[in-house]
This record gives sequence, C-alpha cells and structure tokens, in this order.
Amino acid sequence: MYKPNDLILRTTTTLIAFILFGFAIYLLLAGHNAPGGGFVGGLVTSGAILLMYMSYGIEAVDKVLPINYRSLIPVGLLIALFTGIGSFIFQVPFLSQTYGYFHVPVFGEIELATAMIFDLGVFLTVLGVTVTIILSIANDQ
Repeated sequence: MYKPNDLILRTTTTLIAFILFGFAIYLLLAGHNAPGGGFVGGLVTSGAILLMYMSYGIEAVDKVLPINYRSLIPVGLLIALFTGIGSFIFQVPFLSQTYGYFHVPVFGEIELATAMIFDLGVFLTVLGVTVTIILSIANDQ
C-alpha cells in the first residue's frame, strides 16, 4: 500500500491547495460573464483535491473532507436543470439569465445573476465526476 512520507511535498501541497481553492472560487464567481466559470473552477478544485490525495493519502484526506463525490453529480445536474427550467416560469427561452443588484452590509452593492447559479451546478457536477473517476481508477490499482 502506498503511504506518502515526503515532507517537502506535504508542505508545498498545503500552500498550493489553498491557492488553487482560492483561484477556483475566483473563477466560479467571475466566470459567468467571462472565461472560466463552473467548468474550469470545478477542474481546478478537482486538481487541488487530487493533489491532497497524492500528498497525504486517501484515509487522511477523507477524514478532513468527508464528501461523497458521487452525490455531487446529481445535485449539480439538478441545480443546473432547475436554473434552466426556472426561466420557463417567466415565459422566456430556456437558460435565459437575469440579474439584479443587492446591497450586502460588508461588501456594499453586488451583482447577482442566475448564470452564477447555473455555474454552481456545473461546478458541482464537474467536481463530482472528475474526483469520482480518478479515485475509482486509483482504487483499482
């Protein structure tokens, strides 16, 4: 059984994983009207999680992140689907988006769009699929 014991790899992974998680959140929030979004954010998050799995081992990461990645797939698909179907309520084409400006006490005036909710569904689906596939390949070895 593979048991990682590389101090340099673990130390740099801790730093790099937090940077990748922060960048993935930026891509998710900025990407609904720019390059990036849920798909690329999900891939970057998957890369960070898989780097943690390689550095610390499956058991250690499962204790810290007790996530069933297979359950993220249908949740993400349902979020994306209901975002698209929600446009039918207002009698506009499928996946039409709308946005509004809201005042948040700490951040001030921010824009929220329905495309961001769709991106969240794509993000969860990509994260679930990618990590599930790679972990299932790793468990077969």
